[in-house]
Amino acid sequence: MIRLFKGMLASPLWPMLRKEFIQMRRDRITLGMMLGVPMLDLALFGYAIQTQVRHLPTVVLDASQTYESRALIATLEQTQNFDIVGRVANRQELKDSIDAGRIKAAIVIPPEYERDVKRGRTASAQVIVDAADPLGSGAAINGASLAGLVRGTQLAARSGFHTRLDVRIRPWYNPALRDAVYIVPGIIGILLSLTMLVITSMSIVRERERGTFERLIVTPISKTSMMLGKILPFVIVGYVQMTTVLLLGKLLFRVPLLGSLPLLYFTTLGFILANLAAGILVSTIARTQAQAMQLSFFLMLPTILLSGFMFPREAMPQPAQWLGAILPLTYYLQILRGILLRGIGITNLWQQTLTLFGFATALLVISVLRFSKTVD
Repeated sequence: MIRLFKGMLASPLWPMLRKEFIQMRRDRITLGMMLGVPMLDLALFGYAIQTQVRHLPTVVLDASQTYESRALIATLEQTQNFDIVGRVANRQELKDSIDAGRIKAAIVIPPEYERDVKRGRTASAQVIVDAADPLGSGAAINGASLAGLVRGTQLAARSGFHTRLDVRIRPWYNPALRDAVYIVPGIIGILLSLTMLVITSMSIVRERERGTFERLIVTPISKTSMMLGKILPFVIVGYVQMTTVLLLGKLLFRVPLLGSLPLLYFTTLGFILANLAAGILVSTIARTQAQAMQLSFFLMLPTILLSGFMFPREAMPQPAQWLGAILPLTYYLQILRGILLRGIGITNLWQQTLTLFGFATALLVISVLRFSKTVD
C-alpha cells in the first residue's frame, strides 16, 4: 500500500495537474465563467423565472358605475390575476392601451349589469385578454372564470334564488391560444442576438489570434471605419435570417403578419446594430475565441430568460423586470409581436424604436472608445 502511494506521488500526472490549475488561474475570464454561470443559472431559474402568471395590468370600462359592478371588479382583483391600473372611457381607448402594450387585460361591464342582477336575469360581463401571450392569457381566463363563479355564488346566496353570472372571455390577437404564434416571432430576436453577438466577437478575436489583425493596423483607416467595415456585412446576414424565419413561420405555423413589413425591417436595424456593437465590445475584452464564446453566452443567458421570449415578464419579481429593461431584446420582442400579431404602427412603437437605436448608439460609442488600433 505504501509502495502504491509513493508510486502515485511519483507519477507525472501531478505536475500536469499543477500546470493546468496554474493556467486556469491565469485565464481569469474562463475561471469567472466557471464560477459565475452556475450562480447566474441558479439565481435566474430559482428566483426570476416564474411560470405562474399573476398581477396582469388591467383597465376597466365600467358603463354601469354601480355597487354591483364595483363588487364584480373587486372579486376579479381578489383573484390576484388582475391588477387594476386605470379606467378607460370607451372601447377605442381600451384597444389603444392593449396595442401599446400598457395592459394585458380589460374588464368591460355593460350599463344594464346591475338591473339584470336585481331582476334575477343572467347578468353578463366581458374580460378581454391579450392572447398573444398564451401563458398570460391563460392566467387571465382562469381568473375570470373563477371570479365569475365566486360572484355568482354570492349573488345566489344573497337573493335566495339562482342568479346566473356570465363572465365572457374574449381573447384578442391569438384566439386559438397557439404557442407558435407567440414563440416564432421571438425566435427571430433570439437568432439575431445569438448570431450577431457571437459571430462579430469571434471574428475580430480570430483575426487577432491568426495575426491578420496586424495588417489592418497598418492600414490608413480610422477605428470607426474599421469597425463599421467589420459589422456592415453582418447586417445583411441578419436581414436574411429574419426574412427566412418570417417566411417559414408563415408557411409552417401560419404566423400572421398584420402590420407594416417596411416598419419591421426599419426597426430591426436598430436591434441588429445594438447586438453587433455588443459583439465588438466583447471582442475588446476577450483575448481568445474561447473567451469570446464564453462571454457571449454569458450575456445571452439573461437575454433569453428575462426578455419575455419564453417567460412572461409580468410574472417576474421587480428586480428581474428591471434587469430585463436594459436588454435590447425586451424592446425588440414588443416591436415584433406588436407588428406581426397586433398590426400596430410606429405611433405605438416609437418608444421601443428609439430605445433600440439608443442602445445601438451607446454600445457603438463605448466600443469605439475601448477599441485600440494596436496589438497588445
